[in-house]
Amino acid sequence: MQKKQSILRGLISANFFRHSAGMAVFMLFTLSLMSFKHDSKVTTKQNTSTKDSTGKNLEGVINLLSDVSALPGETIPGKDIFALNPNAVSFVQDFTKREGKEYNDMKSWAKPYFDLYDKILSENGLPVELKYLSVIESNLQSNNVTGGAAVGPWQLMPYEGKRFGLKMRSSYDERTSYTKSTEVAAKLLKELYAQFGDWLLVVGAYNCGIGGMKRAIAKAGTSDFWKLQYYLPEQTRNHVKKFIAAHYIFEGCGGWTTVTAAEAIACRAKLAAYNAAKDSFIANNTGTTEISGKYNSSIIMSSVAIGADLFNLLNPAMDKSLMDGKSYTLRLPLNKMPLFISNREQILEQSVQLLLSSSLSKTSFSLSN
Repeated sequence: MQKKQSILRGLISANFFRHSAGMAVFMLFTLSLMSFKHDSKVTTKQNTSTKDSTGKNLEGVINLLSDVSALPGETIPGKDIFALNPNAVSFVQDFTKREGKEYNDMKSWAKPYFDLYDKILSENGLPVELKYLSVIESNLQSNNVTGGAAVGPWQLMPYEGKRFGLKMRSSYDERTSYTKSTEVAAKLLKELYAQFGDWLLVVGAYNCGIGGMKRAIAKAGTSDFWKLQYYLPEQTRNHVKKFIAAHYIFEGCGGWTTVTAAEAIACRAKLAAYNAAKDSFIANNTGTTEISGKYNSSIIMSSVAIGADLFNLLNPAMDKSLMDGKSYTLRLPLNKMPLFISNREQILEQSVQLLLSSSLSKTSFSLSN
């Protein structure tokens, strides 16, 4: 009997805890809900331009920036700015057919390694896309050893490890360390770029050495990779094309490291023209209004019928700013702004309900586990 009473008291206590916790959460969000408010004063800055304000033209100018490859601080439409060189098209297509599935799987399991690479490459002022060089060197395998004595995820040679102070012993070789090998690879890549000033030549020289690349340039009488490639070993010219192909598989487009130095000049000119057109169009075809409270970007997008790419371009980091309790200058196409203003209370209410539902769901899951 006492055992049954003990079990009953336990069940009551557990249920009371769950009920109390649920009530506490409900009260917390009720109080929070009372503090969620929209601005009573809405200032809409609109340019009375006669240009089309439907937003469709803007989306054409922006060209759906979901496919982007950028240097730090730059936002660019990769597919429009970086065209795949005709000399690489067939190779990239064939390579993608062979390696596409494996590389797409790698996007998931290799994220911790890519995060480490991004950090080290960025700290060294290098484009993070150079991490794909490690992919084609070793498939990110730390224990990879080639017949040429290259070891590790970046396939460092013994003399390179020795030059940068890596310990290479029979019991342990620091070239197999993701951190230490990436730090050395970053130094090597910086040296190569200082020598050649062209990322395709850097990738090639990483494979055949500075001497091999210099000889090819001298024989060809040009530093254009696409013109000098046949003065390089077949392995090296294919290595460069593999890197380009890997970049396209992982990024969906090209970037600064997949074009020659001359092509990069043309890309920057296109980028400048693109940014000028984008800025001009945004200035003349969108309006702004100050908002505060727990508005949710997905609710706004659904309510005013605007695509995520366009909305996020016009309103970067909106959700984070509002969740931090800051006000935000919301920007929308001119024809969308009246719709938002007339429905802002309902949009705010739906946003809060979404936040409340999500938080209660997480709390319920936590209590059940």
